[in-house]
Amino acid sequence: MLMANKIIAAGHICLDITPVFSTTRSVSKLEELLVPGKLIHMNPADVHTGGSVANTGLALKILGNDVRLLGKIGDDEFGSMVKNILAQYGTGGLITDEKSSTSYSVVLAVPGLDRIFLHNPGANDSFDSGDIPDEALEDAALFHFGYPPLMRKMYENSGEELRKIFARAKEKGVATSLDFAAVDPESDAGKAEWKAVLKNVLPYVDFFVPSFEELCFMLDRRLFNELAKMGGDMTEGLDLECLAMPLCEKCIAMGAKVAVIKCGSSGMCYRTADRDAICSLCESLQLDLDEWADKKGTKPCFKPDALRSATGAGDTSIAAFLTAVMMRRAPDDAVTLAAAEGAASVTSYDALGGILSIEELERRLKDGWEVL
Repeated sequence: MLMANKIIAAGHICLDITPVFSTTRSVSKLEELLVPGKLIHMNPADVHTGGSVANTGLALKILGNDVRLLGKIGDDEFGSMVKNILAQYGTGGLITDEKSSTSYSVVLAVPGLDRIFLHNPGANDSFDSGDIPDEALEDAALFHFGYPPLMRKMYENSGEELRKIFARAKEKGVATSLDFAAVDPESDAGKAEWKAVLKNVLPYVDFFVPSFEELCFMLDRRLFNELAKMGGDMTEGLDLECLAMPLCEKCIAMGAKVAVIKCGSSGMCYRTADRDAICSLCESLQLDLDEWADKKGTKPCFKPDALRSATGAGDTSIAAFLTAVMMRRAPDDAVTLAAAEGAASVTSYDALGGILSIEELERRLKDGWEVL
């Protein structure tokens, strides 16, 4: 049974436009398919909402949670499209900024290669702590915020606006969750002092759920540069115990109560804080302290039925993780369900089309879901 309390999904929202390639032939290099002057026949584009608010927030709703969305859009055609899509799910909660454009991403999901995002942050750059009303936090059990690296005011001044948001949530007694997004090293976000941001914010974060690439860029730039030089997907064949788990440990040392790192096709790893640090979180969400205190582990990636696009797979995996938390599952079970949901998500071009219920995930796991 899910807890009846409300979950808030706040942060970055955009419109995702995914051109669908008609070829199913996998390529090893981008230039094998995208050549200047070449005409490429395409299927109809897949257009849907993107960003953490839409991906994780709507996935949480599909999985049976009571969810309120909080994001910002512009007063334009893309903004109207975002509102119309959200209306289909019976949810709203968006702020319209008439001075900004709606954020969009063009997602190039080239067969055989990792995704390429052409992204405009739009109205997300004007989002600040004042866009989270106190009344929204009053009866919430969990506050989830996603993609601060794509929201200028969230990473400026050592993340002070982000810290204010999480500090207010904790003052209200709300459990908190934070997800990140990939950073363009050449952008202003790439030049931000991310270690300072994390030191400022993580003491107020209960569940920190970034990807390996994002966190490695922020906490271990030397390792990030070494892996980046090798080309391709840096999580492929990743040694979770040797490379990902130390990042989990750093996050716990910086104040997070639970750290879960998404590692693509290599799976996921997690670490929880000791009894004293995690006690208040367990009390607020009625979690078993013995099950949650001072735990760690790794989980493999499950084999998907088809691989169409990994867009939003990390977001939906976190929705499954948080849903399991609200169901008071142990951390190992929650991370297993997260990994399974990620494998289900990649069978669709959008983040939501492949989602399976917790019950269906558990059935497939019980039947011996093959791992990669």
